[in-house]
Amino acid sequence: MNFVCSTLKAARIPRLTRTTAHCPLPTAYKHSFIIISLITLFVSSSFAAGKQKVVVLAFDGMDPRIVQSMFEKGKLQNFKKVADMGGFKYLWSSIPPQSPVAWSNFITGNNPGGHAIFDFIHRDPATYMPYLSMSETIPPTTTIKPGSYVFPLSSGQVILKREGKAFWEYLGEEDIPLVIFKIPSNYPPVEAGNGSVSGMGTPDLLGTYGTYQYFTTDREDIPEDYSGARLTLVDVINGGVNEVLEGPPNSFLKAAPIMKIPFTAWIDPENPVIRIDLPDQKIILNQGEWSEWIVLSFKPLPFIPAMTGICRFFAKEVHPYFKLYVTPLNINPKDPILPIDSPDGFAAEVADNAGYFYTQGMPEDTKALTNNTFTTEEFYVQSQMVLDERDRLFDYLFGQFKEGFFFFYYSSTDLGTHIFWHLRDKNHPAYDPVAREKLGDVIEQIYERMDLTVAKVLKRLDDDTTLIIMSDHGFSPLYNNFHLNSWLERNGYLVLNYGKDTGSLLAGDVDWSRTRAYALGFNALYINQRGREGQGIVSPGAERDRLAKELVEKLMAVRDPETGTPVIKRVHRREDVYKGPYVEKAPDLLVGYDWGYRTSWESALGDITDGDLITESTEKWSGDHCGATEIVPGILFSNKKILMDRPHLYDLTPSILARFGIAKPDDMIGRDVFSAVQENITETITDRQLEEFKSLDYI
Repeated sequence: MNFVCSTLKAARIPRLTRTTAHCPLPTAYKHSFIIISLITLFVSSSFAAGKQKVVVLAFDGMDPRIVQSMFEKGKLQNFKKVADMGGFKYLWSSIPPQSPVAWSNFITGNNPGGHAIFDFIHRDPATYMPYLSMSETIPPTTTIKPGSYVFPLSSGQVILKREGKAFWEYLGEEDIPLVIFKIPSNYPPVEAGNGSVSGMGTPDLLGTYGTYQYFTTDREDIPEDYSGARLTLVDVINGGVNEVLEGPPNSFLKAAPIMKIPFTAWIDPENPVIRIDLPDQKIILNQGEWSEWIVLSFKPLPFIPAMTGICRFFAKEVHPYFKLYVTPLNINPKDPILPIDSPDGFAAEVADNAGYFYTQGMPEDTKALTNNTFTTEEFYVQSQMVLDERDRLFDYLFGQFKEGFFFFYYSSTDLGTHIFWHLRDKNHPAYDPVAREKLGDVIEQIYERMDLTVAKVLKRLDDDTTLIIMSDHGFSPLYNNFHLNSWLERNGYLVLNYGKDTGSLLAGDVDWSRTRAYALGFNALYINQRGREGQGIVSPGAERDRLAKELVEKLMAVRDPETGTPVIKRVHRREDVYKGPYVEKAPDLLVGYDWGYRTSWESALGDITDGDLITESTEKWSGDHCGATEIVPGILFSNKKILMDRPHLYDLTPSILARFGIAKPDDMIGRDVFSAVQENITETITDRQLEEFKSLDYI
């Protein structure tokens, strides 16, 4: 990743897309946002008359049952207006209902058999090693290495691993203006008319999904086991803390040392104030205050252009302990080193007009919360900053929209529900009555913020505009973790090396010569098939099919010993639920958990643990959606009449094309939700299944 960063920057070559296929704003920004809002409302509020337009508001993870419960309280009146104008339906998600999979269904109009995204985590069958599913970075293939230096003679590549054609490519072929902002599973972004900025799957400057830095004088702040962070225990010497901010590796040197920027944090001896001295700027923060976005420059070599990133500082505590949080180093939208926008310069245009913004795919820092760097209240403030920022970006981009297609994505409904479920659910092991009293029902607050966004769109609707409000899935509680790999081991399907009682696929602890099945990812279960896996032993065909059937039956019979309730609601064989050219790449089985259960974090990364197979989840990551598809439906609202009873995510894709008079491509399996004439289909859900997820006891 970082060699590619350095290479792209140094060579100034075009950045590559897929090769196969609460803190006050800076005063200047405040003024510009006010002006933009006024222009939006009073000057440029009209759409282009007589031209077909489609606006999609994507509220990731918004749950229809929470929406309905808020309707009953008289809330979400703008959502209700849309429902009364056209319709409101439960929206069938993907199998499994994970965000990368679900958004790929929407983008391509296919299920995973047609786009090859099956989980957050995929595996290399030859080595059994996991990798992230959405994109891949390939370093330069040709270099020269004089002395201690490394210079590329070829360029690196960043590849989008989602297969299939994005629906907006069909719009572009018809010269329909379009904007795609922050859609997940689209890094690097597929070319998109007026402009696109990538969303979930976009890394930080270090090439990770988000690694924050934290400096503290309190040893208790650094847990034994943590992830997504660089935590540093520091000393105060002569009234200051001298430390460094760590950037990406310097790939122009053979040793690839980490590039660093020194800083000194001077601590006021009497007042809760610090001054952070960086090489080219100084920042003064009160305790509990956030900085603005700060641009940092990392210089690999004197003659190589600097790599820039952006971050924000949070003075968590000044006295008695010094505690300083630094956001992940985000790719600078005004000078992106990696391909986050299309065309080049679109992200800079947005930042020039609406201010710097989080470019990393998942900006809410849940890792800072689960590592206990943030308290629940501090995470709430940071997540509200993300939401405020997203609102400002929406106001600018929607203010520019006149015709064609407009897609805008909000992450707060998803990550907010992942975290704040425990504040609305008294049955959750992590329920916190003190935080609930202080913060209230944060999920409902976020939904009400989305209602204000809907109101902004309603003010500009005309007869030629189709409004679609959607989510990729809903939510269920995460009460208990199921250790799937441990279950496989105890039932004789997975065998550890001699003398091992626990272990990990990643550490080489599995005896593959006797292992018939294993799990990697949140819903994926693989058969150790001969000729496919590196050390496969199960013959393809009849033997494989018998084993798959046996696993389905046994997993469906698993019960929670404390309650007697089923742990797993559905186990799908890939050939039963997927269609398309990539079915053979899919996991053999897709495990859909019942209400309140999910694959454990350990099992998702291939661990085999001792102790109970079902363990209570006490983390603040308390809501989830990696269960059976039927228990986590999404939402679909439109101002146009929805004529399909049980729409799927992939049905929205041809529906959008149809609004512009574009026929459904042959490889799409979805159907037009606005059409009274429907094809004969066999894939649907039963009335009983529909009633099951409609009647689930909600909080």
